Amino acid sequence: MKLYGIRNCDTVKKARKWLDENNVAHEFHDFKKDGLNETLLARWEQAIGWEELINRRGTTWRKLPEELRDTIGAQTAHEIMLNNPSIIKRPVVESGDSVSVGFQADDWEQRFKN
Repeated sequence: MKLYGIRNCDTVKKARKWLDENNVAHEFHDFKKDGLNETLLARWEQAIGWEELINRRGTTWRKLPEELRDTIGAQTAHEIMLNNPSIIKRPVVESGDSVSVGFQADDWEQRFKN
């Protein structure tokens, strides 16, 4: 399992703590420190769609011009996520062939606990 996010994000901290407490082996990739490449982002977009990846509740989204937020499409979203990974919902989790976004302990209990 690979967990992607930003080290100081509260949701990522909760997710990493849950994984550690439940002895779920994982690798952490920090967007800010380790970067985000086009291939990885395209894989996520194909697996779950760009709409699911965009965090419309965060500061980065709110800082975008209103006109851009109202007319955003796949290509624009891709470019924004590459240039501003902070706009991506966190954490993004790759486990086997699946990709998911966000952390909910109940869901993770069923999916990842041995």
